[in-house]
Amino acid sequence: MVRIYHHSRCSKSRATLALLEQRVGRCEVIHYLDAPPDTAELTVLLKQLGMSARELLRSGEAEYQSLGLADPALDDAALIAAMVAHPKLIERPIVVANGKAAIGRPPEAVLAIL
Repeated sequence: MVRIYHHSRCSKSRATLALLEQRVGRCEVIHYLDAPPDTAELTVLLKQLGMSARELLRSGEAEYQSLGLADPALDDAALIAAMVAHPKLIERPIVVANGKAAIGRPPEAVLAIL
């Protein structure tokens, strides 16, 4: 089953979901703002993405500034904790399929893991 960490107000997320529905049919939709991933799940997602926690952060969000997340001294554990507490900081959408993950920016980027 293909899984998407989705935010319905995000145009890229909506486009990625539509693309997935076209290509694979049904997929598991996780509204991650309502049901955020925990530390373990986010750690697995980062491994599947091949990214550091800093690369997954949305630096344009107000929380990024207010929490001081630009500080280069913060390690992955601190950044992951911030994303778990403030899921709006997580880049979106994330698609998981076949043991791999991809960010849907652009939406077609997820086709590589299907």
